[in-house]
Amino acid sequence: MEGPKLRTGYTTGTCAAAGARAALEMMAGNSPERVAVRLPRGDYLEVPVKSCRATAAGAVCTITKDGGDDPDVTHGADIVVEVSVCGEAGSVSIEGGEGVGVVTKPGLGLEIGGPAINPVPRRMIQENLAEAGSGILEKGGLRVVVSVPAGRDLAPKTDNPRLGIRGGISILGTSGIVVPFSTASFAASIRQSLDVIVAMGDDTAVLTTGGRSEEFARSIMDLPDHCFVQMGDFSGYAVKQCQRKELRRAYVVGFVGKLAKMAAGVSQTHVKGSKVDTGMLAGVASECGADPEAAARIRAANTARHVMEIVLEDGSIRGFFDRVCGMVLDNMAARAPGVAMEVIMFDFGGSVLGRADGQSDGRA
Repeated sequence: MEGPKLRTGYTTGTCAAAGARAALEMMAGNSPERVAVRLPRGDYLEVPVKSCRATAAGAVCTITKDGGDDPDVTHGADIVVEVSVCGEAGSVSIEGGEGVGVVTKPGLGLEIGGPAINPVPRRMIQENLAEAGSGILEKGGLRVVVSVPAGRDLAPKTDNPRLGIRGGISILGTSGIVVPFSTASFAASIRQSLDVIVAMGDDTAVLTTGGRSEEFARSIMDLPDHCFVQMGDFSGYAVKQCQRKELRRAYVVGFVGKLAKMAAGVSQTHVKGSKVDTGMLAGVASECGADPEAAARIRAANTARHVMEIVLEDGSIRGFFDRVCGMVLDNMAARAPGVAMEVIMFDFGGSVLGRADGQSDGRA
């Protein structure tokens, strides 16, 4: 019997975009109780507005983070967004206020010294402002300041201190939606998705770590929709289920962070349960031609993304990403003998960084 469906929530990035959009409505003379936020894929989500007030130069609105039925530490936190008219027409500046962390280490894809507001939330804020406030932007620019009053107290409960993000939390999100992290429900979803593949007479599963990796996989694979299965952090479980359901082939698709963990033999890759082994990655880099200095930089890297940046900048480390994919292939194939495996690593723009095919090298 299928258990009760878990309620989804929305990210801190969605909260920030909702606050910015609500502020624009306030500046236009309205007092919104809810706003329809444009999400990264173009669909909309209605988000309640906790409070909104006008200021001399704009408005300040507060959105309460809702993590759904499986909240993280930011569930219930207030995200406060102040929007004011400032700068040249059409310009949008986005800043971090109290409780938003400051980046102090490389490897996060963010400017050192800048606020920990990730690229997708920044784009969401800009797109929602452009859509809702085109009239205002024609006359002047907008300054957006995102604050989290409880952020400084919440930060030690997150990974931010380890990542070198100081003084607050990060504004995060890639899809805008928080999917509840429940082992039982996620495992059931994987099994049901694989059952559909079998019932439809197909024999191939594309196991992706999330929505973005699925989107990129779809761009290079001509397979029916039902063949794409989001396995999340449950890589070991997913490939084992492929074997049990007698699928012929499975693709394992993701980005450097998750795949680096799988390469080290980790089968459950949630950020709270495992860390990237940069020492292992340094060893791989040495095998691929890294000099001792480059290997030392990789060993001391802040994140897997930082490792990726070091390898790409170096230029002399050959075959590194393919080698990591090969290690993932070995570990996953050992869990599901009889299933032909292929591992694909994407960069964050959707280009293939590395690839390993078990059929082409005799491992499957």
